[in-house]
Amino acid sequence: MAIFSRQNRGFTLLEVIIAIAIFALISLASFTIFNTVFTSDESAQQRIDRLNEIQRAFLIMERDFLQIARRSMRVEGEAPLENYIHTELQSFSLANNAIAFVRGGWRNPALIMPRSDMQPVVYQLNDQTLERLHFNFVDTVVGEAPKVRPLLTQVTELNFEFYDGKQWRTKVEKNAIPLAIAIELNLADMGKIRREFLVAGDPAKSQKRESRSGR
Repeated sequence: MAIFSRQNRGFTLLEVIIAIAIFALISLASFTIFNTVFTSDESAQQRIDRLNEIQRAFLIMERDFLQIARRSMRVEGEAPLENYIHTELQSFSLANNAIAFVRGGWRNPALIMPRSDMQPVVYQLNDQTLERLHFNFVDTVVGEAPKVRPLLTQVTELNFEFYDGKQWRTKVEKNAIPLAIAIELNLADMGKIRREFLVAGDPAKSQKRESRSGR
């Protein structure tokens, strides 16, 4: 009878406490692993979204730069501007960290909209956001407000350089279009990024410079 009672006795309080402690440790370890995996996945997704945002902005800029037109623009009814590319323009309140030009190839199927296929475009930095501005008409009238499209956030610095066939410059030669345009962005979360875009350019002027240097 004594043997039967020993075989069927219950757990002691100490055994129950040890079991609970082991279960708590396993649960804590499992939660830590799950939380680490979840946090890593969320961080990776945020980085992917950020890279997609940057890539999308560059694709839009590349499309515009490839179609820069040899066309001056009128601003608020004033006389046509001399140059094709502008980095300082009082009418658009541009500083050194902005660029304005006219691009072609703006789709207007069957001429449904009362406009041409030319589009004035401005890229500027506003409150740490890279913005693309455009107007419906090449020659803007007084009071016409641009359409603003935010492209990229957390931009602390924006600079442009222009390749004339010989070297990179911070200014564009008068009445000329460079062979390439470089954009340098300083992002708060990813540091400095530089991207270079090919442009139709002025091959005749490049050949003249090459012939002069050959002399």
